[in-house]
Amino acid sequence: MTPAGRRIVAAAEELFYHRGITAVGVDLIAEHSGVTKRTLYNQFGSKDRLVATYLAERDQRWRSLVRAAVDACDDPVEAVTAPFDALRTWSETNARGCAFINALAELPDPSHPAHRIAAAQKLWLLNLFEELATAAGCSGPATLATRLLVLHEGAVATQPLSLDTLPHSTDLARSLVQAGTPPRHQPSSRTPTPAPQWSYHLL
Repeated sequence: MTPAGRRIVAAAEELFYHRGITAVGVDLIAEHSGVTKRTLYNQFGSKDRLVATYLAERDQRWRSLVRAAVDACDDPVEAVTAPFDALRTWSETNARGCAFINALAELPDPSHPAHRIAAAQKLWLLNLFEELATAAGCSGPATLATRLLVLHEGAVATQPLSLDTLPHSTDLARSLVQAGTPPRHQPSSRTPTPAPQWSYHLL
């Protein structure tokens, strides 16, 4: 992508995320990025492709953050809920909720390229939860993954309400994971029975 193209995407992300995709036109994006409309269309061809590019780049950053959170866990059980930790970091600079949920609401046509990217982002997270749950030995990893996704997306959806539901969602997620994880081997706490002492007498 050219420097002009990157400026366009940066301006588009700022405007689309804070004002809405349908409410922002290419004129405003061109103005904020310091280019002409012609340059914008030469770079992306259409507003739809620009929206798709904005979401695709955002998706890459999100996945990288989640993967880093997963890789930082030494315990595979803790790794199952690592996306919740990533969400807390992500939310520090993304306070207007989920750009992908917003895009799905504004662009309901499944054939829209941006709709497909937003839907794929949710399916990726669902599959990641199942992958991590399987690696941790959790029972019913597919069902658990769906429940974790519901908790995760619920925290994202309620974020604009300033209710701070993420800690509660994270606690519930960890409880679900622990409930579905076989207990680890623990050494017995019982006092061992002493071995019998035999007395030998010379006859």
